[in-house]
Amino acid sequence: MTRVTTGEGTTTRAEGRTGRRAVAGRLSWGLADQAASSISNFAVGIYVARSLGLTAFGVFSLAWVTYGVVLNVSRGLATDPLVVRFSGVPDAPWRAAVARSSGTALGVGAALGAVSLAGGLAAGGRVGTAFACLGVVLPGLLLQDAWRFAFFAAGAGRKAFVNDVVWAAALVPALMVAAGAGTVSAFVLAWGGSAAVAAGYGCLQSGVRPRPTGARAWLRDHRDLGSRYLAENVTNSGASQLRAYGLGAIVGVGAVGVVRGAELLLGPFLAVLMGLSLVTVAEAARVLRRAPHRLGAFCLLLGGGQAAAALLWGGALLLVPDRLGTFVLGGVWAAASDLIVPVTLGVAGAGLGTGAAAGLRALGAARRSLRSQLFSSACYVAGGLGGAAAAGTAGSAWGVAAATVAGSAVWWLQLRSALREHHRNPLPEVRTP
Repeated sequence: MTRVTTGEGTTTRAEGRTGRRAVAGRLSWGLADQAASSISNFAVGIYVARSLGLTAFGVFSLAWVTYGVVLNVSRGLATDPLVVRFSGVPDAPWRAAVARSSGTALGVGAALGAVSLAGGLAAGGRVGTAFACLGVVLPGLLLQDAWRFAFFAAGAGRKAFVNDVVWAAALVPALMVAAGAGTVSAFVLAWGGSAAVAAGYGCLQSGVRPRPTGARAWLRDHRDLGSRYLAENVTNSGASQLRAYGLGAIVGVGAVGVVRGAELLLGPFLAVLMGLSLVTVAEAARVLRRAPHRLGAFCLLLGGGQAAAALLWGGALLLVPDRLGTFVLGGVWAAASDLIVPVTLGVAGAGLGTGAAAGLRALGAARRSLRSQLFSSACYVAGGLGGAAAAGTAGSAWGVAAATVAGSAVWWLQLRSALREHHRNPLPEVRTP
């Protein structure tokens, strides 16, 4: 058997091929899982857009963006540290960590759900009712997301895929009931209620019961990562929320629906971006542990591949005839189709940056990733709102596109510096609970 000697040690070619097949298998399940998630998100958005019209779709989009903020709070505190420190570890420490991590996610959902419920009831009206319903379903939404992170940390992407398929299956009858009601709040409940079904199934799949009582210990033990990832994630999703609220105030709620409609057309890649750390951070952590000299190339392949795919998809969307676009998005298509180019460039820029972000997460370089995210988010808000003030909805889309490209450049500069630091001073092994 041929052996290959590298700077990191001696390995066999057969072992290398086996390792590559294992990585390909895990990434394939990651892609399958994201495809299931993309289809579900796309179906919900299309169904709401066609059923309720532009203004109501804008209201639903505000609730959706707010959910993104809460989701990123949960990920920063609960599941990002899990993926960084417990990917590829033995079963016993994984189970102990997952019990506390999922309990933390459930606690975040209950606490912030109560805030959303109270605020929605106080505000009243169509927007307030939508936010009240969002508060009810947040615990199930966050627990379902936590199981996906847990499965990918264990290298069991197939279970994450099955869990998302269960959510999609439960979503079908729920959307039909919501369509009969014909309100934004009914669609919010259908979307979140079906996620709760998948969250319950996740308990059966994992054989782990969430431990909310372990949340305090989890937050204490991982506060060095959790606090920075919380700030980073909230800055990211908070920027999207500020842009949505500001766009609604400057141009109108209908403009939020137009932007969301254009993003739906790029739905497969936006969904992958939202959940990219499910696969890539875990894989980057494995690469770092086994072949640290390959981490930079892995991140470049990851980010560059996703950016290229987004550009190809956006180019294909430009060829879609108006008749087909109207069939898919209804009255939202006419305005949303004008934003395909800037939204595509924005998604491609963000996709390129996620490769560097995965590398920084795997390295545990929380300060550098936070610094990159703060810069990117500031550019995003400034570009989105400045563009809206200057040229309305289209100006906001072009401003965001420019911001994501600039932010991606900063992510890569920070990764290059972090890799140099790591080669001079390698990081210690991951912790166990």
